[in-house]
Amino acid sequence: MAEKHGSLSINSENIFPIIKKWLYSDHDIFFRELISNGCDAITKLKKLEMIGEYQFPEKYKPSIHVVVDDEKKTLSFTDNGIGMTADEVEEYINQIAFSGAADFLEKYKDKTNEDQIIGHFGLGFYSAFMVADEVHIDTLSCQEGAVPVHWECDGGTEFSMSDGTKDTVGTTVTLFLNEDSLEFANEYRAREVITKYCSFMPVEIFLEKAGAPQEYETVDASEVTEDDVVAERFTEEAKTEEKENEDGTKEVIEISPAKEKAKINKRPESLSDTHPLWTKHPNECTEEEYKEFYRRVFHDYKEPLFWIHLNMDYPFNLKGILYFPKINTEYDSIEGTIKLYNNQVFIADNIKEVIPEFLMLLKGVLDCPDLPLNVSRSALQNDGFVKKISDYITKKVADKLSGMCKTDRENYEKYWDDISPFIKFGCIRDDKFCERMSDYILFKNLDGKYLTLKDCKEENEKKALEAAGSKEDAAGDAASGNEGEQSAQENKEDAAGEEGEEKEPKKTVIYYVTDEIQQSQYINMFREAGMDAVILKHNIDSPFITHLESRNEDIRFQRIDADVTDTLREEDGGEELQKIGEKLTGMFRRVMGNEKLEVKTERLKDEKVASMMILSEDSRRMQEMMRMYGMSGMDPSMFGSSATLVLNAKHPLVQYIAEHEESDDTKMMCEQLYDLAMLAHKPLSPDEMTKFIARSNDIMMKLAKE
Repeated sequence: MAEKHGSLSINSENIFPIIKKWLYSDHDIFFRELISNGCDAITKLKKLEMIGEYQFPEKYKPSIHVVVDDEKKTLSFTDNGIGMTADEVEEYINQIAFSGAADFLEKYKDKTNEDQIIGHFGLGFYSAFMVADEVHIDTLSCQEGAVPVHWECDGGTEFSMSDGTKDTVGTTVTLFLNEDSLEFANEYRAREVITKYCSFMPVEIFLEKAGAPQEYETVDASEVTEDDVVAERFTEEAKTEEKENEDGTKEVIEISPAKEKAKINKRPESLSDTHPLWTKHPNECTEEEYKEFYRRVFHDYKEPLFWIHLNMDYPFNLKGILYFPKINTEYDSIEGTIKLYNNQVFIADNIKEVIPEFLMLLKGVLDCPDLPLNVSRSALQNDGFVKKISDYITKKVADKLSGMCKTDRENYEKYWDDISPFIKFGCIRDDKFCERMSDYILFKNLDGKYLTLKDCKEENEKKALEAAGSKEDAAGDAASGNEGEQSAQENKEDAAGEEGEEKEPKKTVIYYVTDEIQQSQYINMFREAGMDAVILKHNIDSPFITHLESRNEDIRFQRIDADVTDTLREEDGGEELQKIGEKLTGMFRRVMGNEKLEVKTERLKDEKVASMMILSEDSRRMQEMMRMYGMSGMDPSMFGSSATLVLNAKHPLVQYIAEHEESDDTKMMCEQLYDLAMLAHKPLSPDEMTKFIARSNDIMMKLAKE
């Protein structure tokens, strides 16, 4: 059996340098830690007052004052909180990792709660030694008859304590900055850091510069408060101006009466908004307040589309506001910011464990006091609880969007083009979100009408039935008498032969467009044939439709230039069309110098179209995937057929080429038809475009000579 020995011991001489150097990744974070300690001291005093163990002095206003002194190279933090006795300094400061906050909560656990107690680990104070050669504490406890305490340490393991001179309840921590950290004694740098970490602390924070000349401001005498220091009172004379009357005479009129004014010491402005918008109930917030908060926090002066106010107390405490910004059309350029707070103390931006990846495209704030943070409060510890928070946020976003689609469809459609990339990305990355949103994903058709996936399926099935019905009507008279009996028998035999075989589900094809200008020729053909398509031109759309197909086995997305559908062409032209097709295939392969060129000859209903290019849906998606993974240099034909040239046998140009194989103009016309088809399919290469322009000029010269 293994022997048990004494408890592990820690040598403070070894651990103290580690705490100073490695506990926090950002050295400026000591501002947050020391101000947080001040907030906790004030919160504790408030709680003692609430339970009758302390009485605030008259005109008590909780506050934290930060004073920078660039001459003395010092930085001080003063709070008017609970203060400490000598014994408490010995216990909380001289014992590393002994948490005064935890001790306070334990002592008063039956009389108070943990609301807005920030500290937990007892390590934040030591962050001061990351930037200071020496640290002093001057404190006076709120306990009756307490003696002020002075404590100082030069960053080693030795310290000194003595009676102090502080005469007001609270604590002042003074940092004597090291040479590498003198930037923090600069007023503007200090303001920047406090704004970063402490903009929403629950206590007012004031920043002062030692030795700065007193600033004054002038106010109406009626606005002077008890807290103002009045330097001078005076009367501001009435303002007048000379006015000329209609009869030419002039008179002096008063445009502003005399006013009693006061010159007062400039009122300090708190750097902290102690009651940020997210701490209020949604019913208490106006639309303008939401927009102003968005502008102030994110410095984005484009109005957000809409927002979600999270306000939850059970089973965990979570408050916040998520804004849907107006985003760019290119998915790669979307960048959101979600700021995470713990009891109004800034923790970090975009912590992925709490915030689902697709939500990071938004902007917002989340405040969750229940988050299991590590000792430096800069990251989360692994905890299943975090996953529950993440799932809750996802659900609330889905509920907001689906609710808007159901009850405010007009606005939902108005916002759709802006929010669709975010929703589609969310569907790809989060199955639960996809399930909740599946009935509320919209597709805009060629007429600008928004349809759900169900609407698209119904529209396409309806058009397919109409097309099939017209074909049956055309062929209906051909079957009668014995022929009808024979057909019935054949159908019966077919059914018997297929019995027991599992058929693939019939797929509804949803046609789509990625570029309304580039694919205008195909769009016109679709419109004339009474067909519809949806517009999918965002980078996220290609992986999104693949994702939808994997979840819906009965649908298939196909770009309108992927094939020539039955509704765009006439019935098979028989052997004659086949012969013309073989002839044209040979001619175009010779002219284009490509024996592998795919050529199809069809009788298209639209006689104005001479040629068009199609590329199978599978080939296109494979090429897009290759480009996405940097494989664009590989030969696409390795993974399927390349583009196919479709020639319209009903067009006069195609007929001319077929009938004048030996003509001098045939080669030029073949090349021109090929390039015209390619232009409607994708941009030509620089070399191809140069040849196309030269050839077009030659054709016009021939016409001019004739």
